Amino acid sequence: MKILFTGGGTMGSVTPLIAVAEVLKARDPGCDLFWLGTRSGPEERVIRRYNIDFKGIFSGKLRRYFSMENVLDVFKIIIGFWQAVFILIKLRPQAIVSAGGFVAVPVVWASWFLGIPNIIHQQDVKVGLANNLCGLMAKKITVCFPVTAKYFKKNKTEIIGNPVRNNLRAMAALDKEALLERLNLKKDWPVVLVTGGGTGALALNQLVFDSLKELTKFCQVVHLTGENKADDDFSHENYIHYDFLVNIIPFIKIADLIVTRAGMGTLTEISYLKKPALVMPIPRSHQVANADYFYERGAVEILDQEKIDSDDLIKRIKELLDGKSKLKELSKKIHEMIKWGAEERLAEIILETARKI
Repeated sequence: MKILFTGGGTMGSVTPLIAVAEVLKARDPGCDLFWLGTRSGPEERVIRRYNIDFKGIFSGKLRRYFSMENVLDVFKIIIGFWQAVFILIKLRPQAIVSAGGFVAVPVVWASWFLGIPNIIHQQDVKVGLANNLCGLMAKKITVCFPVTAKYFKKNKTEIIGNPVRNNLRAMAALDKEALLERLNLKKDWPVVLVTGGGTGALALNQLVFDSLKELTKFCQVVHLTGENKADDDFSHENYIHYDFLVNIIPFIKIADLIVTRAGMGTLTEISYLKKPALVMPIPRSHQVANADYFYERGAVEILDQEKIDSDDLIKRIKELLDGKSKLKELSKKIHEMIKWGAEERLAEIILETARKI
């Protein structure tokens, strides 16, 4: 059996599919897995670690506002479509699986053109343009949240939650103190993890850089900056930064508080490990709906990128670290936000679909 995944550009559309790929391999070691992603995104290095055959194709981003780049990107999508057509003809997979991301659009269209069934997973609260463009062509659609199901046809949509990887499930059982020692962090100082996702977040990074002098007086800061986005002028024993982490899960496990964007990949991981979070969604993006959905249910605290400054950030972090009852409440509620076991159910759907070919 051959299954082809598609997604990339950021890790948000990649992480849940890797979790499903792990289940497929466990159920059928002879199953051949392939991936079509972007030519320059962060996903290739991660996907290859799972022994999945990866190919990069052209892709474009169709913006919801006027931009001359839209013209160029239309041609990229057309090129990507024909690349996908020829690759699919050569590979002949039984099913295509995507979870959003603009690189998925030409691949899903190509699979529909060739009569190959495709399955779409919608993890964000608000449906992105990529999945909107692909939804009509999907054989089956799975969603993370009940509120999102209404945007797709009822007879082919199922609410399953969001998939989680093996290393995330394994990490839940590990001892935090042993991990702190392994990662060379102090056991008697709180740890704040800051992550803007696999490609980093400039606004969040700058806010943290401006706050480091004060933050390092009362907590240890582990900062995932994104490649070539670190501030090399600041050095302190309570500050560690990484350009990129193939496996961020150990750092999520040991964190007392997480400061992050509101992509569903990260929100799923911190929800599973019951981690309190301050989330700063990208303004006027799908992340705002994610952040609001969690906030309205008491599961996160929100930072407004357009209003917050370094003094506010320092104050919010210190208040939460000092307020143990609030951290405990956030920890409990965030874990209740998502239905767990989605990786198993989505793998079942893929196999059921593929076997009908």
